[in-house]
Amino acid sequence: MNSRPGNPTKIVIRSSTLLFCGVVLIQLFVAQIDAQRSTSRWQTLNGDAPLVIARGGFSGLFPDSSLAAYQFAMQASLADVILWCDVQLTKDEVGICFPDLNLANASNIQDVYSTRRKSYRVNGVTTQGWFPIDFSLTELQNVSLIRGIFSRSERFDGSGFAILTIQDVNTQLLPKGFWLNVQHDAFYEQQNLSMSSFLLSVSRTVSIDFISSPEVNFFRKIAGRFGRNGPSFVFQFLRKEDFEPTMNRTYGSILSNLTFVKTFASGILVPKSYILPIDEEQYLVPHTSLVQDAHKAGLQVYVSGFANDVDIAYNYSWDPVSEYLSFVDNGDFSVDGVLSDFPITASATVDCFSHIGRNATKQVDFLVISKNGASGDYPGCTDVAYENAIKDGADVIDCSVQMSSDGIPFCLSSINLGDSTTVTQTLYSNRSTPVPEISSVAGIYTFSLTWPEIQNLTPAISNPYFRVYRISRNPKEKNSGTLISLSQFLDLAKNYTSLSGVLISVENAAYLREKQGLDVVQAVLDTLTKTGYNNGTTTTKVMIQSTNSSVLVDFRKQIKYETVYKIEETISNIHDYAIEDIKKFANAVVINKDSVFPNSESFLTKQTNVVERLKKSQLTVYVELFRNEFVSQPYDFFADATVEINTYISGAGVSGTITEFPFTAARYKRNRCLGRKEIPPYMLPIQPGGLLAIMNPLALPPAQAPNP
Repeated sequence: MNSRPGNPTKIVIRSSTLLFCGVVLIQLFVAQIDAQRSTSRWQTLNGDAPLVIARGGFSGLFPDSSLAAYQFAMQASLADVILWCDVQLTKDEVGICFPDLNLANASNIQDVYSTRRKSYRVNGVTTQGWFPIDFSLTELQNVSLIRGIFSRSERFDGSGFAILTIQDVNTQLLPKGFWLNVQHDAFYEQQNLSMSSFLLSVSRTVSIDFISSPEVNFFRKIAGRFGRNGPSFVFQFLRKEDFEPTMNRTYGSILSNLTFVKTFASGILVPKSYILPIDEEQYLVPHTSLVQDAHKAGLQVYVSGFANDVDIAYNYSWDPVSEYLSFVDNGDFSVDGVLSDFPITASATVDCFSHIGRNATKQVDFLVISKNGASGDYPGCTDVAYENAIKDGADVIDCSVQMSSDGIPFCLSSINLGDSTTVTQTLYSNRSTPVPEISSVAGIYTFSLTWPEIQNLTPAISNPYFRVYRISRNPKEKNSGTLISLSQFLDLAKNYTSLSGVLISVENAAYLREKQGLDVVQAVLDTLTKTGYNNGTTTTKVMIQSTNSSVLVDFRKQIKYETVYKIEETISNIHDYAIEDIKKFANAVVINKDSVFPNSESFLTKQTNVVERLKKSQLTVYVELFRNEFVSQPYDFFADATVEINTYISGAGVSGTITEFPFTAARYKRNRCLGRKEIPPYMLPIQPGGLLAIMNPLALPPAQAPNP
């Protein structure tokens, strides 16, 4: 799993009350709105919308099965969200919600009872740990829940979240749906504890909607004992090669006899790979027939393994909404429910993004501006990157203009060819030179090669998170496409009526003119004229962007294009005199994301007034850089690029997003939930600072240094 590195330090200080946690969580999302489901026909077994099942609550952020996780899941999800509880039994036969048979895997029990580790045989394997059967409920009240996946944030580990009983979850939260999962019935039976007897007893006071287990004998023991209106039974499949412990058959062999499964269960719970397998290169292969086969057998199909902060198939472009849609709205079938660590994303997918086509009505107006084309999926500034950005729904495609030694302007993300091509592996590697005016590091610069030489270079996809997180982008297309000249770029844009404009970025103009004798400003103007952008033959809007005000002034002197000033620094405020100065040479401003929502160690701290002040002064505000990879987003956005976009558009009111993944932003425009009078909670903008407010003070990230 790839994620942000966690801090190994644990702070085990119990918070004085969990009520405060609930109050602040409610501030993050307004009171639950009964979301209206799509009226389109779902291809589920009964035609209803797929269920969203919150595994341990909102366990992608808070400790699994904590009160905060369950509360947040209910407040940020569909009204009928199902709360999932992994049932364990204590020494005094109390049922608790805990995600693992070994309590050390998601609590601080090692610190509290360091000498009480034991060994047991679990499914035939000797396992060491701290097991619930060795502790009474009273003893476990001294134990706090922590994250079970150590790549996730440690900031809530010291909040003192208590282990909850099944009755706690039922009485304190009153869930609309409650799912109890029994993972190790055979183990408890070996220790003379009866899980089936416990469930029958607790069902008299707790409403149980679903019971699941990976053990066939467990269902045989409870068959017929809950009555006609009892819970639905769901058989859980583990890996195909794993052995079911009570029949000594692999789950793969059981899968071939769904008629047998139907004799004791009304549904099945399977890993994602049972339905949409992934090959060795992490690409999807054609889906199996499991959903259709199960539906024919009268079985509902639930799918496990959904989490926003794990590796997914490259086909999804690191976008969790796209992954959910492939299971619930693919034209061939819909699964009946999804088990998720991030139920906010599953809820938004089902209610807001299912059954909408590319031509659906746009519910919100802002510009989707590409960054080097669709450079999250293809090498930037290539023909395929631009063509796919247009296909993906970009309103504006961009060209960062560079100059070849023979004076040809062309599109490339960097003046250093080594940043976006394989030039260092060619005969041109000996042309590396130091240029201190541009960089402290030597490079092979565009003005060192002719355009024919550059055209023959192999482009390379950008991988901004590979070195630290080992996250790659679309390896099959890592060298696809060809670099194109500015003239070719402008001709391409003219051919697509779906585009409203082009953004041309010009940097290093003074150096190129003074040291290389290359006038990039004049080259751009000449190319615009040559391609018909100055004589009225095209309605495509032209925007000129630069971090250098003198470049924008030069363009304004010669023709009236919209000029865009890019502020490189992260700023927290902007004075009136600075705004008036900018308005002398620019119509719009580009700022970075942190200038809108500053963060400290990936937690939002506040919202600045920069966007508000710029817009009040009639300056259009664009924000960059939006990426789909979850490590690019603060934790407040729940590892979901759509939540981030929504907060900048609906929350901060920016005029456009500059993105390497234009499809994600373009799809957000068609989001049906934004067209309602009452916006559901999973489509409300995030309140910056909300997560910091519920942390233990000793776990807070350090205060930020002030920005200019």
